[in-house]
Amino acid sequence: MKLLRWGEKNHEKPGILAADGTIRDLSGHVDDLASDWLTDAGLAKIAAIDVDGLPSVPAATRIGQCVGRVGKFICIGLNYADHAAETGAAIPAEPIIFMKATSALTGPNDGIVIPRNSEKTDWEVELGVVIGTEARYVEEADALNHVAGYCVINDLSERAFQTERGGQWTKGKSADSFGPIGPWLVTRDEVPNPQNLKMWLSVDGVMRQDGSSKTMIFGVAHVVSYLSQFMSLQPGDVISTGTPPGVGMGMKPEAVYLRPGQEVRLGIEGLGEQTQSVSAAR
Repeated sequence: MKLLRWGEKNHEKPGILAADGTIRDLSGHVDDLASDWLTDAGLAKIAAIDVDGLPSVPAATRIGQCVGRVGKFICIGLNYADHAAETGAAIPAEPIIFMKATSALTGPNDGIVIPRNSEKTDWEVELGVVIGTEARYVEEADALNHVAGYCVINDLSERAFQTERGGQWTKGKSADSFGPIGPWLVTRDEVPNPQNLKMWLSVDGVMRQDGSSKTMIFGVAHVVSYLSQFMSLQPGDVISTGTPPGVGMGMKPEAVYLRPGQEVRLGIEGLGEQTQSVSAAR
């Protein structure tokens, strides 16, 4: 299934993508794509609904973030061997974990707002993992059974805030609009191998990232298992699993960063696409 949330920001309703490409309204059956609805039992109830009998949503309707009431927004840094190489960083021995504020979450096409005093706002197409069943001390062999599904994430970063102003990475990752997710939450049954998905991102039509999840250092199952050793993962938690090469700070002969007026497009095979216009914070 391809599940989504639609409508005015902060007032989104749940929906499902029908076989004919139209969006259908689930709100008569489901309160939100959150908590228990993301468990195997909850998803099974949604799968049993007659999609063709649901009301259609107007085509021009805004698409919101694909998961509601997100408890944790967890990110993995330097998780692609080719991306680590372009930044000159050593391959990490264990996953690098940082948090992104949930207030950064936004819809897939809502736009990127460059924060005040930003010098180096950068892009990162990433595979998002949405937890469906609580994971606590899970083995890697069982880890994917705790996943509700997958989505596209643009893990936007302000590199000067992130690396040049001391402290941890979070303040360079958490500006409003720095976490577009969606358009769809694609349930795990439609993604049999999350380690072989094509990923891409362009800026103003110029391809910047053209990679694959197969170059991940730590795969999805390892990441879920690893995180569950340090914190319980709850239904609706979102994990952003790292980015392939082609980010702005890795451009040669010099880095390239986002500017107001530009357009960013990105997508992952089978998971949909995002399009964002770039503006400056007022």
